Amino acid sequence: MLIHLTIRDFVIVDLAELTFKPGFTVLTGETGAGKSILIDALMLALGGRGEVSQIRHGRERAEIIAEFDIDNHLSLQAWLRENDLQADADICILRRIIDTHGRSRSYINGNAVTLQQLRIVGNQLVDIHGQHAHQSLLRSDTQRDLLDGYAGNSELVKEVAAAFQHWQQLHQQHLKWEQNAVLFLQEREQLEWQLQEFSALNFSIEEWHTLQADHNRLSHTANLLEAVESSLEILSENESAALEQLHTVLTRLRHSLDYDSDLKSPYNLVETAQVQLQEAVYELKHYQQRLNLDPQSLRMTEERMAAIHALARKYRLSPEEIPDLLQRTMQRLQELRRNTDGDSLGEAVSSAKKAYEELAQTLGIARRKAAETLAHQVTEAMQTLAMAGGGFDITLVPYNQGSAHGLEQIEFQVSPHKGIPPRPLARVASGGELSRISLAIQVITSQVGAAPTLIFDEVDVGIGGRVAEIVGTLLKQLGKTRQVLCITHLAQVASMGDQHWQVVKVPGLLADNPVSSAIRSLDEQERVEEIARMLGGVNITATTRQHAAEMLQQNKQLS
Repeated sequence: MLIHLTIRDFVIVDLAELTFKPGFTVLTGETGAGKSILIDALMLALGGRGEVSQIRHGRERAEIIAEFDIDNHLSLQAWLRENDLQADADICILRRIIDTHGRSRSYINGNAVTLQQLRIVGNQLVDIHGQHAHQSLLRSDTQRDLLDGYAGNSELVKEVAAAFQHWQQLHQQHLKWEQNAVLFLQEREQLEWQLQEFSALNFSIEEWHTLQADHNRLSHTANLLEAVESSLEILSENESAALEQLHTVLTRLRHSLDYDSDLKSPYNLVETAQVQLQEAVYELKHYQQRLNLDPQSLRMTEERMAAIHALARKYRLSPEEIPDLLQRTMQRLQELRRNTDGDSLGEAVSSAKKAYEELAQTLGIARRKAAETLAHQVTEAMQTLAMAGGGFDITLVPYNQGSAHGLEQIEFQVSPHKGIPPRPLARVASGGELSRISLAIQVITSQVGAAPTLIFDEVDVGIGGRVAEIVGTLLKQLGKTRQVLCITHLAQVASMGDQHWQVVKVPGLLADNPVSSAIRSLDEQERVEEIARMLGGVNITATTRQHAAEMLQQNKQLS
């Protein structure tokens, strides 16, 4: 709900501060006072087109601030949270600035936003009806949403959209499969042959490391034996062997210890060396016993390594990379086996299409039933709104292939008067007729979750008397469930308002701006004077004032 509007340096307004209440608010004033400026300013705050000509003459910029209570607007609260634009309280403040250089800045709750984001929020907060561009009832999606909301189809609409998306996803997969079926089959056969080669090789990275170590040892056995035998001979197997020499050294040092105890340390070191050499000799002999020339084992090892190298070269790999290639091959084969199951995929597409069509047909039946009832109610309302003989119809135009919204497109059609064939609502020439038809639809579907604030401009064009009273009654009725703002020239409509604003001309603040437009809230006595002016023109008599007071008193009883 709109709770506050600030207009600064806009057209002929220096500064206007308006606080709004729930219910039905009327805005009146003499011709040329600037009543439509409020609508234009609000449209700018909602993301409408801004022009330099809208800036007050002599000022650098125009600024509009609109504050809304969104306590019950859960979907908008969620959108603001998702975009990090929420405020501390359940309010939403839209701010728009345009300057003389043609620049425009937009803000939501103090955060700079794009104009598109401002429009997204604005469309959820306010719906303006009349001869202005912001007329959501002319949009096909709004007409569809209104009908579905009136019919109570919200859950079914979601199910149809989900079923359509599922069907289309499977359909795209099937198309892709058909386009690539031959390539998939060729790739699958190639990978299966490749997998057979890998499986036949039965290779592991651990085996490769073992083969490398075995080959290194077996291919150098002769050299290893020669090295061991030579080492043993030097250490222990001749008269001048190292162990014999150490034994001689120890014997001489042992006899010398009696003469000088300082020889004890070198004696111990030589003795330790002797023990270590004895252990080395033992280890070398043990190694010599295990090390045998084995040409057959060497040949088998080399043959196995050659087979592994051959497969690796075939796929331009090193042997160490074979396990990774095997894993990738198996994963790709699993994907191809799923993708190349064209029959089961085709069956899934058919099943998903059938499920979608059944849901969409159910939705279509519900829409047709609701369309008939809604069209009848709007037609009845038109008879009381100076469109006697006119009619309203809702056409369901079939889609060839269906859509996420069902099997048909919704189109509101109207015949303003008897003898005029029905035409799409968007082609109705008269702004007044469009406003009144829109009013009738909004009143009838007022329980549908839509913009909480409705603004009607020129709903009284071409009507008067009893029809004007009916329009006022409809607006007052609509104001019980939504916030309604109406610019009107008719006393019958203005007298129905729960809140009354008057637009008047006042002296400007600057010498080069001699005239300004001001908007003020009227008390009870001021309302009598304004209603009397609207009834009687310039010369207001006591009778006119009495009539105005009676109208206001009578309409209070309707609250």
